[in-house]
Order: sequence, then C-alpha cells, then structure tokens
Amino acid sequence: MPESLGGFGGRFRLKARIAEEIARDCFAFSFSLINHMGLAGKIARDAPAEIAKKYLPEMLAGETIGCTALTEPGAGSDFSAIKTLAKKVDGGWVINGEKAWITNAAHANLMFLYSQTDPAAGWRGVAGFLIDARDDGVTRVPPFEIMGGHAIGVGGFKLQDHFVPDIRMMSAPGDGFKAAMAGVNAARSYVATMCCGMTEAAIDLAANYASERAAFGGHIADFQGLRWRLADAQTEVEAARLLAYRATLAVEQGSEAEIPAAHAKKYAARMADEQLSRCMQVMGAAGLRREYALGRQIACARIANYVDGTTEIQNERIARALFKRAVKDS
Repeated sequence: MPESLGGFGGRFRLKARIAEEIARDCFAFSFSLINHMGLAGKIARDAPAEIAKKYLPEMLAGETIGCTALTEPGAGSDFSAIKTLAKKVDGGWVINGEKAWITNAAHANLMFLYSQTDPAAGWRGVAGFLIDARDDGVTRVPPFEIMGGHAIGVGGFKLQDHFVPDIRMMSAPGDGFKAAMAGVNAARSYVATMCCGMTEAAIDLAANYASERAAFGGHIADFQGLRWRLADAQTEVEAARLLAYRATLAVEQGSEAEIPAAHAKKYAARMADEQLSRCMQVMGAAGLRREYALGRQIACARIANYVDGTTEIQNERIARALFKRAVKDS
C-alpha cells in the first residue's frame, strides 16, 4: 500500500514475512488479514480515485473488512466454470449468482467479485467487480462450521439482481481471469511462508516441553530419537522456507511465478501436515490440551492444503510445465 494512501509502501517480501510471523500464533488470522489487505492493495492500484478515497480509509482502520469472491458451490479450481453472471445495463451491470468458501465472508462488507459476462467466451468473459455487501441484492450466507481455523470466517454470498455501477468494474472481461491467476501465485507464496511460521512455532513448543518433561531420571529431550525427530522437522521447515522465499521474490520481481509458487505451496503444506503431527507426538497426550496451539495448527495445515488451489492442483501445474518442457526438448 503506497504511503500516499496511508500504507507503509513495503515490498511483497515484507507482506510475506509479516504473514509468516503472525502465523506462528495463528495461521487463520494471518490468512484473514492478508486477504483483507490484498483487496485494499487492489483498490489502491486499480480503482478510480473516488472509489479509493471512499473505501481505503475505513479498510485501513479495520472498520470495513474485505474479501475476494471467486469460488462457487459448483466451481473452485476450474475458474473458467463460474456461473455468477453479470448482465450489462444502462450505467452498470446486474449480477446474479452465489459465491462460497470465501475467506472473511462472515464479516466482510466489501468484496472483489469475479463474474462471467459472456458464458460463450469462457475465461475471456470473466470480469472483476467491487461489491459493497451492504447494498441491496446481496445476502450473506451463514459462516461454515469447519474443524478449526475459524478466524478465516469462511462463508459465502448470494447476489440477486444486484446492480453495480460501471465505475466499480475493476477488471474488464478477460482481464479478470489474468488478475486472478496473478493473485493466486502471490497467495500461494505467502501461504507457504505461513506454513513455515506455524510449524517452526510448534517445533519450538515441542522442544521446550521436551526439555522440561521429566522421565526416567532425566528429561525426554535426552532421548536421541526425539531429538532427531525435531531436528528433521526443522530441516523440513528450512527447505520449505527456501522454496517459499524463491516464489516470493518471483512475485515481487514480476517474473514467472506460477511454478515456483506451486512448488512452494505444495511442499510447505505437506510439510506442515506431517511435521505438526510429529510435534504433537513428541509432547504425548499433553499435545491434545487446548492450552497448546497444536490442534489448531494441525487444522490449519489441513486448510493450507485446500486454499488457493489444492495440493493436487499444484501437482497439475507442475506436471503441465514438466511435460511441456519434455515435448519442447524432444
């Protein structure tokens, strides 16, 4: 966010590092905050001055929460299959449809919504609109009850004959798809850093617990098997962090980020899934206690495997690039 609009003017790597540090305490809150500020940044870059002047102050003050509405009940990773339809009318657009699995939907009043303007055009018909959920024709769907990570406030919206003025179209048909793809590479990069942050916090917790837990005339940290388990976990975090930072730099520099981001998110989410369980095992039954964050972190590791494209979608992106290279070299 530029300083002239009330931000700090930091680079993308700063955003990724802040996300990583906050995730040490709560992945879900970090993800919520980053999604909120992602919309604020988009308004700063792409919205007309009068729109930015109206919404940015209240967003930066936390008085209005933002979200991005892409996924639908019947369309997720297949982005071009969205059914929400925007029909052109005098002075703007009338939108009908439903969005689901939206981070911050429980509390957001402002959303960047992707809508199809020409079903026959496929992805080339997808546009992006700034929607104020306080206006007529927008209904909030009750937040979903999930196994953990409730701070992301996941839910949805229904739009029925909702009018949006032309000035609030922020991505023209065709550009909406490109904007979404660019945004998802950034999201996958910082999700990877967040997985590193929460896993490293769990390793620190397990190491501290093991150093204090008395057993067999010493402490359980004296046992080589336990020590090496945490050492291996730390190595996995370091490897995931390098992949995450490589993707972060690609996003920041505007270079090709799709494959670095796919590698980073896939590896980091899998790593968090596995190593958080191992940290809990180190702590024995104590790891189940709610006073420790491990159960919440394990739920968030599961969330990390789904948000901004499933682990399987990352594999598909990587495989597509791999076989494209193989054909080119043959």
